[in-house]
Amino acid sequence: MSQMTTSSTATLASAPAETPAGNDKPLLEHLKHNFREYGMLITLVAIMGFFQYMTDGTLMQPLNLTNLLLQNSYIVIMALGMLLVIVAGHIDLSVGSVCGFIGALAAVLMVEYHWHFLPASLVCLLCGGIIGALQGWFVAFSRIPSFIVTLAGMLVFKGLALALLAGQSVGPFPAGFQMLSSGFLPDLFSVEGLKLTSLLLGVAVAVALAVAGVRARANRLRHGVQAEPLAFFVARTAVFAALLVYFSYLLASYKGLPNVLVVMALLIVLFDFVTSRTTIGRRIYAMGGNEKAAKLSGIKTERLSFYAFINMGVLAALAGLVFAARLNTATPKAGLGFELDVIAACFIGGASASGGVGKVMGAVIGAFVMGVMNNGMSILGIGIDYQQVIKGVVLLAAVLVDVYNKNKA
Repeated sequence: MSQMTTSSTATLASAPAETPAGNDKPLLEHLKHNFREYGMLITLVAIMGFFQYMTDGTLMQPLNLTNLLLQNSYIVIMALGMLLVIVAGHIDLSVGSVCGFIGALAAVLMVEYHWHFLPASLVCLLCGGIIGALQGWFVAFSRIPSFIVTLAGMLVFKGLALALLAGQSVGPFPAGFQMLSSGFLPDLFSVEGLKLTSLLLGVAVAVALAVAGVRARANRLRHGVQAEPLAFFVARTAVFAALLVYFSYLLASYKGLPNVLVVMALLIVLFDFVTSRTTIGRRIYAMGGNEKAAKLSGIKTERLSFYAFINMGVLAALAGLVFAARLNTATPKAGLGFELDVIAACFIGGASASGGVGKVMGAVIGAFVMGVMNNGMSILGIGIDYQQVIKGVVLLAAVLVDVYNKNKA
C-alpha cells in the first residue's frame, strides 16, 4: 500500500504542474490557435485601408458606404445559407438562378397580377423553400452528388426565369416593396445633418455586443475554460465597438441605417446562434467533418442535408426579393454569377472545401472582402476583366491557406 502511495506521489511530482483554471493563454499562443478567426478580419481592415488610401477617401464616404452595403446585402444573405451547405459537405450552384427566378416571379405577381407585396413576398419565400426541398431530396435521399443536382437546377431556373419574363424586363415594383432594399430606418429626432436614431441604435448594438463578450468570457473562466488574454480581449472589444460606432455615425450622417442592414444583422445573429448554440448546428458540423461517424452516432445525416438545402432555398428567395427591390425591376439576367461570389465569400471566410469547418462571421467577412474589392476596383477604374482575375487569385490564395493549415495540423 505504501509502495503504491510512493509511486503515485512520484508520478504527480514528475507531471507538469497544471495551470490554475481560468488562467489566460499567452497572447502569441492564442493568436496562433485563432489565426483563421482573426486573419480574415485583419485582411478586411487592411483591404479597406488600402482602397481608402488609393481612392483618396472615397471608399469610406457615407454615400459610398451605404451603396457598399446595399450592393452586397444579397450576397451576405445567401452566404449564410451557403455556409451551412458547405459545412454539411455539399455545394449549391443554383443560388444565382434561383435568386433571379424568384425576382421574376415577384415581378409577375406584383406588376402583372397586381398582388400586394406582402402575400407575394410570402409566396416567393415559400417557393424558394420548395425549390430547396426538391434539390435537397435528390441530394440527401437519392444520393445524387449536390454538384450535379444544383448544376441542373442552375440551368432549369435560369430557363424558367426567362420564360416567366418572356425575355423582357418587368417593373417597376410597388413603392412599399422597394423599401425592403432602398428604404432606411425612420428618424425619431430632428437633428440637422444627422439621423440620430440610427446613431443611437449603432451605439446600443456596440454596447450590447461588448457586454455579451464580457459575459461570455466570464462564463468560460467560471467553468475553468481557457479564455483569450485579458489585455487582448479589452483591446479587441474596444476597437470593434469604436469601429461599429464610427460606421454608424457615417451612415447616420447620410440617410441612416438601411432597412436591409437590419435584416442582415438579424439573420447573422440568428445563424450564429444556430451554428454555435443549438444541437442541429453542432450536428451539421459533425456530419461535415465525418458523415459515417456522425451516422453511427445516431445523427440522421440525410435529414440534416435536406434541411440545409431548404434553408438555402429560402435565403436565395429572400436575396432575390432584395435584389429585385434594389433594381426596381426583374430582368432575365438577374442573378448571373451570384453563385460564384457567394461560394467565394464562404471559402475566403474560412470555410473548408471538405466540409465541417466554417463560421458565420467568417462568411460575412468573406462577402465584404469581395464587396470592398469590387467597389474599390470600380472606383479606381480597373476593368471587369482584371477584376475577375484578381478575385480568382484571392479565392485561390484563401483555399491554399486552408490546405496549408490542414497539412500543418
